[in-house]
Amino acid sequence: MASVNLEVSGGVGTIRLDRPPMNALDVSVQDRLRELAAEAGARDDVRSVILYGGEKVFAAGADIKEMREMDHAAMVVRSRALQESFTAVAKIPKPVVAAVTGYALGGGCELALCADYRIAGDNAKLGQPEILLGLIPGAGGTQRLARLIGPSRAKDLIFTGRQVRADEALRIGLVDRVVPADEVYEQAHAWAAKLAQGPALALRAAKESVDTGLETDLETGLAVERTWFAGLFATEDRERGMRSFVEEGPGKAKFL
Repeated sequence: MASVNLEVSGGVGTIRLDRPPMNALDVSVQDRLRELAAEAGARDDVRSVILYGGEKVFAAGADIKEMREMDHAAMVVRSRALQESFTAVAKIPKPVVAAVTGYALGGGCELALCADYRIAGDNAKLGQPEILLGLIPGAGGTQRLARLIGPSRAKDLIFTGRQVRADEALRIGLVDRVVPADEVYEQAHAWAAKLAQGPALALRAAKESVDTGLETDLETGLAVERTWFAGLFATEDRERGMRSFVEEGPGKAKFL
């Protein structure tokens, strides 16, 4: 059985980590994540995505025993593939929610950062402990974490390697919602299922406009927004949405 699987139901694709006991993100898991991210992005029957590690743990980080065997030359090659795997998840052109239970440390935290929205269980612990190994985050943590919670808070977590519990993660913006641990997947599925009923191209346009805007200057970001905004006037979903608004009132359009 593969260590990462894509399960699809009702328009929602769940990318499920399944490498007991702690979902360590070894090379095979990283490569499989990249493959499944591309598949989820391409499949028409997947309209939103959940990242999930199971009821007990999201992902406790990299496979340290495997990494210890790599020298500088090996990691120069592998580090690019590592980042590309996580970037593939971040660039899925559909809404993505991370359902976080238990530990999300190191690469596990970095994987959660690739989602658009994060729902954590009240038992969650998140952090970037790489400094305790004499390293820094290498799968996007120094970049995505700082963009999400600000540079000072990101540096605190990265410099100290400390773990934060769910309540602090919510307070600093590392997660967006905290729920009882046994409700994490249910709540994430409800979020994803609702968006799976929405206008796929508009959701893609919204995601790309926000993400691109965060990486560039305001003028360029506005140009991206303007291009997408005008382009959506050529879609059937725009016609359906506006027609429904005029004839039935707001919020009643069906896009499937």
